[in-house]
Amino acid sequence: MSVELNDPDLGPSAPREEVLGADAFKGVFRRHPAGVAVITAVVDGQPIGFTATSVISVSADPPLLAFSVDSASSAWRALSTADTLVVNFLSAAQVEVSARFATSGIDRFATTDWYALPTGEPVLVGSAAWVRGEVVQRTPVGRSFLVSVLALESDVPDEAPGGPLVYHDRSYHGIGDHSVL
Repeated sequence: MSVELNDPDLGPSAPREEVLGADAFKGVFRRHPAGVAVITAVVDGQPIGFTATSVISVSADPPLLAFSVDSASSAWRALSTADTLVVNFLSAAQVEVSARFATSGIDRFATTDWYALPTGEPVLVGSAAWVRGEVVQRTPVGRSFLVSVLALESDVPDEAPGGPLVYHDRSYHGIGDHSVL
């Protein structure tokens, strides 16, 4: 597959070398452990949410984070209009929550313990931490969007049940004292 940088999704430039195939690329990232989060927001008065393993810290000053979302997903259609959102960093006790928010076509909030902040955004009970933020940029990248968020407030409970939830090689893992090297 030959990709040119003047592709509108990638920006202007000269032709490129052959790119890595999607299956090989996914194979590399299966070996890279990632924290698991659920992004939540309220759109048209309804709570929305989806599982994300792409959350990254961008800057401490100003406090910015980012995550990626596929433009073909139902989550993107809702998220494309949200002004604020919450990033719920999941604990190891929330494997079922992660799976539920990764499933299409269901009411993801129906059997999930959550509460609304005074500003309306949903927070998932039992999360290792959460950050409420303002969406400051939605950048098209390939067939996804990179969503940049300015952190406005957060909560980090004293202890998350089982430590943080991590996704690695198609499996969930808990990080804790047992995994310290």
